[in-house]
Amino acid sequence: MKLSVTQESFRLAEVFTISRGSRTEAKVVTVRVSDGDYQGWGECVPYARYGESLESVTAEIEALPAGITRAELQDALAPGAARNAVDCALWDIEAKKAGKRVWEMLDLPAPIPMITAYTLSLASPEEMQASAAKHAHRPLLKIKLGTPDDMARLEAVRRGAPQSKIIVDANEGWSAEVYADLAPHLVRLGVQLVEQPLPAGQDDMLAEIERPLPVCADESCHDRASLPDLVGKYDVINIKLDKTGGLTEALELRKAARAEGYGIMVGCMVGTSLAMAPATIVAQGARVVDLDGPLLLAEDRDEPLKFDADGVHPPARALWG
Repeated sequence: MKLSVTQESFRLAEVFTISRGSRTEAKVVTVRVSDGDYQGWGECVPYARYGESLESVTAEIEALPAGITRAELQDALAPGAARNAVDCALWDIEAKKAGKRVWEMLDLPAPIPMITAYTLSLASPEEMQASAAKHAHRPLLKIKLGTPDDMARLEAVRRGAPQSKIIVDANEGWSAEVYADLAPHLVRLGVQLVEQPLPAGQDDMLAEIERPLPVCADESCHDRASLPDLVGKYDVINIKLDKTGGLTEALELRKAARAEGYGIMVGCMVGTSLAMAPATIVAQGARVVDLDGPLLLAEDRDEPLKFDADGVHPPARALWG
């Protein structure tokens, strides 16, 4: 089995800003595996928040032994972006060799389209209201917050999109006191869920303060090993393949989290349709789906995922799986 790694950039349709900074392109790592007859591929998005870079992830992948199996991979690399790209590439080639779709190999029903959130970039209240109005036809909007001016932004988005459901993502940007003050207003404005209001590792207060709307663990939840520390603090977990280290662990995390009573959100980094494709399997039946990465791009893979009024569709064979 031959394994190759490339670093690629895809232009965004517009500047994308969260509380940690802005970007104008999606920088990804693409892995291809080939046995001479078949080829599979996968994509990951290294995330500096987790100590990852294009270079570090590339080095991790290039250090893997030739012919590594998907089972061996789970122990060879820690959960994270590098393992994700390889895991998904191995699933792809396994499916192609078997002449089946990945969900058939997993004995799962064929995926159906799922409504996905559309993320509004952090900007001034006036700009966010205009963006919300532009996307008011979308049933679910996600707002990036985590600044001292969040109430003005939230009010502006609600004015711009009065009918859309809203979820908010603070990206660890609030304190317990700020969140306690904001929570009643989130409820008043019809917010459905709040993602990661407090920093990971500093979120114990969530078990002590009132949670009037569902709280979702993002940075606090990576794989199954994260679950014990979430008890009493979170109602929902956000499964991202770049955190779990691939589809293999993502499915196991979903199973374990559901068994413990957590709601499921399936999210993404800003990547291409190739990165989202495996996540459409995990997203089946999820409480919240946030796989809008390709909608934020000015350019995408060939045979991109289809997005329409029904949501994000499962990938075509020509893309993945």
